[in-house]
Amino acid sequence: MSSSKCTRLSGALVKQVLDSVDSVLFDCDGVIWRGDQAVPGAAQVINLLKAHGKKVFFVTNNSSKTRKMYAEKMIAMGFNVTENEVFGTAYCSAMYLKTVCKLEGGKVYLIGSNAMRQELEAVGIRQTGVGPDPVSGKQIDWATVPLDPEVKAVVVGFDEHFSYMKLNRALQYLIQQGCLFVGTNRDTRLPLEGGKAVPGTGCLLQAVETAAQRKSQTVGKPNHFMFDCVASQFGVEPGRCLMVGDRLDTDIMLGTNCGLKTLLTLTGVNTVADAEAHRESGCAERQGMVPDYYVESIADLLPALQG
Repeated sequence: MSSSKCTRLSGALVKQVLDSVDSVLFDCDGVIWRGDQAVPGAAQVINLLKAHGKKVFFVTNNSSKTRKMYAEKMIAMGFNVTENEVFGTAYCSAMYLKTVCKLEGGKVYLIGSNAMRQELEAVGIRQTGVGPDPVSGKQIDWATVPLDPEVKAVVVGFDEHFSYMKLNRALQYLIQQGCLFVGTNRDTRLPLEGGKAVPGTGCLLQAVETAAQRKSQTVGKPNHFMFDCVASQFGVEPGRCLMVGDRLDTDIMLGTNCGLKTLLTLTGVNTVADAEAHRESGCAERQGMVPDYYVESIADLLPALQG
């Protein structure tokens, strides 16, 4: 950005920016909904963008739902959306394992949800590990837990049953020669309504990385693969695409990494002050977290779409 301040997207500039793009990528939580409530006006914005011929996609780091579950949630909120427009990390991890790791027909040890199991199985990847893994035996037995010889990768997503035994089992697989290591995302906290938060997948992933003494390949935002997944299926041109999100370190960084225009909405995690702090830091890496534009809410796009 050339200006010294983040540019508020309003007035004639809204139409100008929308005219310059063919595709819009939206993050979900904090952008089009908060918890179980749609952001006021969000469904109209999405539906009008589509009516104006724009391609619209949804990219979320949440790995606890399948694409179908997301589409159903959005349809119930009044969004005109199809399953194949949704790109969650459960689905993108499955695509990554299939296309990049060439694991089709293979098996993974999954620290993750039932939704992740379904997305993996849909592309022909079998799993072991979903559900609780209670502690058994003495400490000496833990280093020799029975392992599935077919497992070729450890995959870490959001898992409410995460435990010491799961951490241990992941370690035993990862010290084996050639075992791949994939994480859905590094978000350390999941913000909830009223300023509350719970630990995110990043906490679980860091625990496994610390135990295994190796880094995972992460699939979610801000990793390029998340955009590649959309672009390869729908022919999205980076220079004519807008990324809309509420988090600077994931959404806006993804846009910067992939050469997209970026728009911060203030209905979620980050503020304009956060963006300004990154800009003024003088740190090259932090410049990637400065959005091109910001709006109070994506409802601010409505006048330009209704005109």
